[in-house]
Amino acid sequence: MNNPLAYYQEHLEKYQKEEQKRNKRIMLLSTLRLFVFLIAVFGIYMLIDYWRFATLFAIISVVIFTYLLSIYTTIKKERDFYQKLVSINEEEIKILEGNFLHGNKGLEYQETNHYYSLDIDLFGHGSFFQYLNRTTISEGTNKLASALKVNDISNVELRQNAIKELSLKPKWRQYYSATSSLVSLETSAQKIISWLLEHKLFLPKIMRWLPLGYSLISFVLIGLTIFDKIDNSLIGYWLLLGLVITGIYLKRINSLSSNCDKVKETFRQYALLLKQIENETFVSEILLNRQNQIKLNAKKASVIFNEFSEALDALDNRNNLISAIFGNGLFLSDLKNSYHVEQWISQHANKVADWFEVVSFFDAYNSLGNFAFNHVEYVFPEITKSGPIINAKGLGHPLLKPAKRITSDLIIDKEQFFIVTGANMAGKSTFLRTVSLHIVMANVGLPVCANSSQYFPVKLITSMRTNDSLTDESSYFFSELKRLKYIVDAIKKESYFIVLDEILKGTNSTDKAIGSKKFVEKLVASKATGIIATHDLSLCKIEQELNQVKNYYFDAEIINEELHFDYTLKQGVCKNMNASFLLKKMDIV
Repeated sequence: MNNPLAYYQEHLEKYQKEEQKRNKRIMLLSTLRLFVFLIAVFGIYMLIDYWRFATLFAIISVVIFTYLLSIYTTIKKERDFYQKLVSINEEEIKILEGNFLHGNKGLEYQETNHYYSLDIDLFGHGSFFQYLNRTTISEGTNKLASALKVNDISNVELRQNAIKELSLKPKWRQYYSATSSLVSLETSAQKIISWLLEHKLFLPKIMRWLPLGYSLISFVLIGLTIFDKIDNSLIGYWLLLGLVITGIYLKRINSLSSNCDKVKETFRQYALLLKQIENETFVSEILLNRQNQIKLNAKKASVIFNEFSEALDALDNRNNLISAIFGNGLFLSDLKNSYHVEQWISQHANKVADWFEVVSFFDAYNSLGNFAFNHVEYVFPEITKSGPIINAKGLGHPLLKPAKRITSDLIIDKEQFFIVTGANMAGKSTFLRTVSLHIVMANVGLPVCANSSQYFPVKLITSMRTNDSLTDESSYFFSELKRLKYIVDAIKKESYFIVLDEILKGTNSTDKAIGSKKFVEKLVASKATGIIATHDLSLCKIEQELNQVKNYYFDAEIINEELHFDYTLKQGVCKNMNASFLLKKMDIV
């Protein structure tokens, strides 16, 4: 059994040392660059009267300076990469200690009309999403949220295998996350894809060879000028002609360059991510399929992305004034580089969406693999095709600290309905969310917080939190009725596990008792499976009328004028309520 905390502490120290090494080298290279610059200035000044030597000295200095700058850039990228790895391990240590409330709440993913996302603390402050999420790009975050909300019960075991495999690759996952966290998206992936698909080619095919031919003539003219074979003015006219040819397309080149500038860093980083996916060995079906999705071409997707990144970099050099004038005037560089960019777009634009999707998939699934790695004490449910819907021992809520977590055993068969009663604060609502999260986590393919679990996959639907709406002119009671109607309509089409918490709260107690009884009877008649929590003990009488209904409760005891809870699910009906005791205890009455 691995020890996640020990792993993170060990690798935190390792990556901190690597970061420090790079920082020292960066300081050394910065000093060397300054030294070369000062020597270059001094040397050129001393050789100013000997322009050939001064020119040669300047060229050598520029070459050395550029070489040092290249090394500096490489080392800086390595330093930034190790900084991210340090942050990742620091973050995991914090979260294992229970400090995760600073993470993304995912509030934008809550849906009032969703099957369960508003009811079970899936999103929001202190939510399961906030605890689980380690995504670094927005598309990966969207995919993770979608996985939690999709209510998909097909291929559960395939997802389990993928998550198990990723959980065993902590180094690869961290390297992938560190690389993806360096992606700076000025433009969303969807907008990038739309731009690529909608781009209209504007350069004619002649641009495939025209810049090359023009450049060869330029080299000949420069040589003839140096050896005084032609008049110097001719090279000036030739340069002007090149600028005129480029100027014909300048407006459209500027537009292309502007778009490319926003995406070049994205493609550079995505090339690295694709390379990591391509070079890793996967065995689970889902991961292999995703890997093969970027291996369908003669060239690897990472190579193709890298080619585009280099083409974008080449086009970006036009922002240098000297390069813009002489590069375009003598070599038609803007036309050459723009043509390369357009040819890439024409050949590969229709595949970019698939490649981006693979990158976001691994970003999302890294969070799932990380969760499994962090919780070796959890179990992957044994997926069954018959028997109980849930047969779990030691079932607990994953967001409760282990020292405070009280677990319960649960066996609920298909078409069984549990009525759970209990005093205030005794644990009914927590239990409902525990069962709901077990279903959601199991359907995603995650391990669940239990000692053992056999699970017959089922979709989840809940009614636990209902709000009134002034803007929709709907009362609390009417909103609740609409939610119950939503459930009734849903179970007509397919099977769901239904979780209800104190329904019909918006009406009087007599009406509520009658209505709740009829609603539960309707659900049972529909062969539904689920759990309802209530304070209404009269509802428990249904157990005597319907074999499918079973009563359970959470107890509370008053010992020495203090309330005591054991938070353990028991069979039967709760006898001890605590509202009047609490009113008196808090001097309210």
